[in-house]
Amino acid sequence: MEKRKKISIITACYNEEENVPILCERIRKVMQALPQYDYEHVFIDNSSTDKTVDLIRKEIAQDKHVRCIVNARNFGHIRSPFYGIRQCYGDAVIAMSSDLQDPPETIPELVAKWGEGHKVVIGVKNQSEENPVMYKVRKVFYNLIAKMSEVEQVKNFTGFGLYDKSFVDVLRTIDDPYPYFRGLVSELGFDIARVNFVQPRREHGQTKNNFYTLYDMAMLGFVSYSKVPLRLATFIGFGVAILSFLVALVYLIYKLVYWDSFQAGQAPLVIGLFFFSAVQLIFIGIVGEYVGAINTQVRKRPLVIEKERINFEKESAARPMANNPEQAQDVSVRTVAESLKESPCQNLQA
Repeated sequence: MEKRKKISIITACYNEEENVPILCERIRKVMQALPQYDYEHVFIDNSSTDKTVDLIRKEIAQDKHVRCIVNARNFGHIRSPFYGIRQCYGDAVIAMSSDLQDPPETIPELVAKWGEGHKVVIGVKNQSEENPVMYKVRKVFYNLIAKMSEVEQVKNFTGFGLYDKSFVDVLRTIDDPYPYFRGLVSELGFDIARVNFVQPRREHGQTKNNFYTLYDMAMLGFVSYSKVPLRLATFIGFGVAILSFLVALVYLIYKLVYWDSFQAGQAPLVIGLFFFSAVQLIFIGIVGEYVGAINTQVRKRPLVIEKERINFEKESAARPMANNPEQAQDVSVRTVAESLKESPCQNLQA
C-alpha cells in the first residue's frame, strides 16, 4: 500500500484565544474531506499572555494531529512564522495566520494545484472585507514594492500558501536572521501557481498589527529588494543642489538689477533652511534603515529560542537530523533552553 503524503499546516499565533478552537475545527473538517493525505497542524506560539497555549493543549488532548512550539519570548511577526515553516517536515507545508483571515476552506484548492506539479501555490487576496482604508494602504505598498523591487513581487500576497518540501529544504539553507519571506518566494525561482480568495474581516479578537509592525514589514521589503530609495536620495540631492544654485543665481541677478529696491527678507532663508533640513533627515533615515539591516545580518542571532514543544515526542525519531549547518543551527537553538537548566558544574564536566 502506497504511503499517504503528509501535509504540515503551520499557524503562527499570539494572543488568539478566541480563534484557536474555531481554527482547529475548521482545519479538521477540511482535512477530513482529504482522506488521501495525512496531516499535522503545528502552532508556533509567540509567547502569548492569554489562554492561547492552554487552549492548544486542550486541542492536542483531543486531536493527535495538533502540535505546538512555544517560543521563549515574543520574537516578532517576521521571525517566528519563518522559523515555524522550517520546523515542518511534511511533503508540503501550508502557512497560514491564526486570525481566520486566511480561510482554511482554501486548502483543497492549494492542494489541488500542488497535485498538478506546482512546487509553490500562493494565496492572493483579490478582494478583502477588511477596513477599506487599510486595504487601500496595503495596495499602495504592494504596487510600490512591485515597481521598485529588483525581483518581481507578487501583489496582494501575505505569505499564505502551500510550499513543497523541496522549497522548504532550500529555506533551511538560508542564513538570514530577519527574512522577508514574501520576497524569498519570488526570488528563489520555483514554479508558482496562484489561488485567488476573498479575505474575510477579523471577527474575533484584536489585530496585532499596528503602524510600527506594518512600517517594519514595508521597510524590510524595500531594504531587502530595492536600492531605489538610496539612489533616489542621490538624485534628489543633485536636483535640490541644482535648484538651489538656480534660485541663488536669480536672486543675485535680481539684486544687481534692482539694488536699492529689492529686499529678500528673512522668509526665503527660514523656509529654505527648514526644507533642506527635512530632506536631509528623511534620507538620513533611509540610510539608517539600510545600516540597521546590515547590523541585524552581522549579529547572526537565532531566529527563535524555543521554550517548549508539545506533542512532538512520538515523531521526534522520524524527523530528519541536522545534515547541514543550517539544520544543525535549528537543532542547537532548540537545546539552548535545556542546556541553561544544567548547573555550572555539570557544564564544566561536560
